[in-house]
Amino acid sequence: MLRLSKFYGPRPASGGVFETLSWYYFRISGVVLFFLVIIHLIIMHVSNDVACTTFAFVSARYANPLWRLFDWLLLTIALTHGMNGLRVVIDDYARSPRTRVLLLSIAAVLLLVFFMLGTITLITFHSVAPQVAGPQCLPK
Repeated sequence: MLRLSKFYGPRPASGGVFETLSWYYFRISGVVLFFLVIIHLIIMHVSNDVACTTFAFVSARYANPLWRLFDWLLLTIALTHGMNGLRVVIDDYARSPRTRVLLLSIAAVLLLVFFMLGTITLITFHSVAPQVAGPQCLPK
């Protein structure tokens, strides 16, 4: 029988402190991520023409370190939230301990690699003088 979700679940009864903190983090990061993504979508796709989202636009945006911090928070929370969900799926479906350890190790390496690549990109991005892509992109 199909059961409707109540959008909450019981706190883990076993698994120790890590599982409990993971359970709380999953819910808190989901709420924070929701607002960060909405802000990102409004700024990048609603208040600006998508055709004007060019290297020059991003470069001008990254001239302000607060936008880099915002994007780094979005990167960090999205990656850790997603990998935490993947960890739960692996724990649910990987039957043998050996397979579970292998899959969790791969997920941890992927998390580290993508986090490092995103962080290095945000830190080392060099801003250039803003250029206008075309007449439709002129500031009003």
